Order: sequence, then structure tokens, then C-alpha cells
Amino acid sequence: MTQPPGNGPVPQNPKHSQDAGSPPAYGELYRADGDSDFGGRGRTARSGEDSGSGSGSGNAEPAAWRRPAIIAAAGLPAGLLWWLLAPGGLNLLTRDPALATGTNAEGWLPRDLVLAGLFLLAGCLTGFLLNGKRTGAPAPGTVVLAVIGGALGAVIAWQAGVLAGQWWGPAEDTAPNASIAFSLRSYAVLAVWPATVAISVFVVNLLSLLGKPPVQDN
Repeated sequence: MTQPPGNGPVPQNPKHSQDAGSPPAYGELYRADGDSDFGGRGRTARSGEDSGSGSGSGNAEPAAWRRPAIIAAAGLPAGLLWWLLAPGGLNLLTRDPALATGTNAEGWLPRDLVLAGLFLLAGCLTGFLLNGKRTGAPAPGTVVLAVIGGALGAVIAWQAGVLAGQWWGPAEDTAPNASIAFSLRSYAVLAVWPATVAISVFVVNLLSLLGKPPVQDN
């Protein structure tokens, strides 16, 4: 009497069935003979993926502080540019000999306005770079860090310009007035850079929202 097909014994791989009394595992039945490290490679791949994801999350925090650090570092060239352009410094902007030194009080206001203009330009550039090619608004934390970076950059630019005036400018007698030396009279100018960053981000996102076509309900 013949046994019906389909009910025969399950094929076993003798190389992987070590215990005679226990049935072989499913993977041992259908695994190729040369693929002895199949499970090991799978575990290694999964462990590699887990370690990769862990390392990526560890680098997220330093990357968040990289952008405001770059913004703050931009204050150094901005301060040097202030001394090159403003009256009392090299005065490359007006080239008026009467405003070449700080003894002329008429150059004190333009000196502050030159720094304010540089901060306005830097703030607009920072705000546009934050948006870039994004389709949506940047995260609030990113904007806050950029504003902090702009405030630090403004302070660095102010001090860099003052130091440039002390190192490379002519010696000035500041006994009559401290503003004769290359300095900043109105400290409210320092708020121009961070304020411009926040306003430019708001304006860019407002324009992007106004430019989107209205959503039509079907």
C-alpha cells in the first residue's frame, strides 16, 4: 500500500540538526549548506543600523548650535568693515576729509548709522538664509538661535570696530568727549541685527503664504 503524496516526512538537514530528539528549526530546514552565517549577518546588520541611528541622534545637538555660531562669527568682518567705511575710521564711504577724525561731532551720527546699515544688511541676509528653499517656516527653535547669534554678532562687530580704531587709527585725545575715539554712541544699534532676523523671517513666510493658491474643497 503506497503512501499518499503530500503527506511524506519533512526533509531535514542533517548538518544543522544536532539533537536527534528535538525537531529542527524552520531556518535549518530550508537554509543552504553554505549559508551558515545567515542569522549572524542579519543580527550584525540590525546592530549596525541601531548604532548608526544612535550616532546620528548624538550629532543633532552640535549641528543645532553650528548655525548661530557662524552668525556670531560674522560679526568680526562686519566690525572691520564698519571701521573701514565709517567716519572716524578710514572713512571710505564719504571720503570727506572733515569727517576723517572723531574731533568733528558731525561724523558721530553717520558713524553709528553705518554700523546700523551693516546690521540691517546682515539681519536680512540671515533671515533669508534661514528660509532658503524651504516650503515651510523654519522651526521656532532655529529662529530663536539665529536671533541669539545675531545679538552676539552685533556685540562682536561693535568690539571689533572699536579695537580696529585703537590699533590702526590715529591717537585721539578723548578728554573733551569720549565719542572722539572710534566708538558707538547709541547702543540701540546693537538690537538692529537680531530684530531684523526675526522680522525678515516673518516677512518671508508671510509672503510665501500669500503666494500660495487657495485650497479648493472638492
